[in-house]
Amino acid sequence: MSDKHKYTPKPSVTTKSVPFENAVEAWFWFILAQQARNDGARFVSGLGITPRPCEPSDILNILNRLYRDRRLTMDHLLVLRHYGRRQMPPDPRRSKEVRAHKLWKEALERLEPALVRKNIVRGKTLSTPHPNKFWAHGAVVYDQTQKMEVCCEQ
Repeated sequence: MSDKHKYTPKPSVTTKSVPFENAVEAWFWFILAQQARNDGARFVSGLGITPRPCEPSDILNILNRLYRDRRLTMDHLLVLRHYGRRQMPPDPRRSKEVRAHKLWKEALERLEPALVRKNIVRGKTLSTPHPNKFWAHGAVVYDQTQKMEVCCEQ
């Protein structure tokens, strides 16, 4: 038997990756992925239900860079970790979570542009993806007097 017949290539993943909608969604995904990794899961690129444009280590590298550049403080990271593990952002209506909410917003505002640059998070678009979504803005109001004039002219 020749060597050509022993080798079987792995199928390549041809599905297109789906970027996250915002930094919050990417953060919650990252926390779940890190918890799974800590529990012993092994990651293979492209085998998830929804193919993502990054690995958890990519988000960790971005966090590390922002921390080293002093754009994020340890307080930011602790709040991100705590509420990420809870899988819900801090509630500004609760008196004990007001400061955490402020740090949460600051951290995600600093994290999101870096994630958008790396195409991990979908960038904000100014145009609507559905051009006819606001069709009523260009609609003409029916005027009964115009109809009467047209009827009378005939």
